[in-house]
Amino acid sequence: MVGSRQCATFEVTNREKEPFTYAVTFKLLSDPGAAPEFRSATVRSVAPGRTVTSTVDLTTDSVDTPERSRVEIAKVRSVPVDEAPAPGGPCPPSGVRVYADDGDAAMGLRVVTLHLENCGTDTYRVDGYPRVSPLGEDHRPVDGARVLHDGSSIAMSTGADGPPRPLALQPGERAYAGLVWRNTVLSGTPVNAPYVRVWAKRGAAPVTVTPELDLGTTGKMAVGPWKKGD
Repeated sequence: MVGSRQCATFEVTNREKEPFTYAVTFKLLSDPGAAPEFRSATVRSVAPGRTVTSTVDLTTDSVDTPERSRVEIAKVRSVPVDEAPAPGGPCPPSGVRVYADDGDAAMGLRVVTLHLENCGTDTYRVDGYPRVSPLGEDHRPVDGARVLHDGSSIAMSTGADGPPRPLALQPGERAYAGLVWRNTVLSGTPVNAPYVRVWAKRGAAPVTVTPELDLGTTGKMAVGPWKKGD
């Protein structure tokens, strides 16, 4: 049996100069002292200057779905429509998909994998490292962020190490590259970058992913070379 359906209505306004897709995370509060729950909703292709109304489903699988005493917006992330990742659906005009997974975190070490799939009809060649640029909430490059090559400069055994090699991806083949960082906090101001703009190779169209970089006060992250994968 599923609890009664509960929804919240919200609006998204695009104040940028190009279409954006928005991901909104909501924090759900019910009984005092109870741990909050989170829900997310995506609003796609909001044109410049437009306001779009949408809803988020707050229903749980519990028989007794609690009434929400408060629903708060916890986080809003936005990506230009032309740079949105495409993990599924129709193949992009570029003939390749580039996207990131949810990553892994342990003892302050963060690892997120970039995925590249040749969904086109021609051979796609990469040679070396993807180019990456950490971006702040304003979608501008972040001061203090430093990008290193080879994940072993941050930590060993992450899969983001080894020498770069040329790859020729046939239609249907995939490659991956790791982003590695630590959230070490010493003296100074922590560096945070929710977005990373990714170019699979020189001249490729960029894709913006959202790995939520918390680079600590070192500001360092590393990117590994492209490697052929399943």
